[in-house]
Amino acid sequence: MTSLQPAGPPSPGNAPEGGFSLPEASADDRTNAMLAYLLAIFTGFIAPLLYFLLKRDSRFVVFHSLQVLLWQAAYLVIFGIAVLAAFTLTIFSLAAHPRLAPGEPLPVAFFGIFGAVWFCGTIGWALNVILGIVYGIKANQGEWARFPILGNFVLRRILPYQQFS
Repeated sequence: MTSLQPAGPPSPGNAPEGGFSLPEASADDRTNAMLAYLLAIFTGFIAPLLYFLLKRDSRFVVFHSLQVLLWQAAYLVIFGIAVLAAFTLTIFSLAAHPRLAPGEPLPVAFFGIFGAVWFCGTIGWALNVILGIVYGIKANQGEWARFPILGNFVLRRILPYQQFS
């Protein structure tokens, strides 16, 4: 890895408290980072993974692709656990009511749990679209914009010897 050199006067979104400014990104790097976010809306974790593996020479692209890759992985795990819980609760609910009388409605778990999982999945998808667009625009402007929880972790993986707020 190369040493980090100060990249001119720090801009408000580009200077952590440690006194170092983050390296400036080239136009190609900014476009690739933006595409990692925007393509993640449609491809899930596949596009960020490809950018992470293929653009290892750019810290800017690696930072943004790893950030969105971790977000996609967290979203996939959370949604997968919710779906697994919904199937489990539905199976237990149907086992508790093995035979329904004619005209009797299905158990609440059959519709209520799947409706809740569908609603949460829709909210997650909308959040995914909003994050992809907002952070894609920020990446295209050359900002090292960090997700609230994942951003500092990813930045420490990319630039491990710097102090960040």
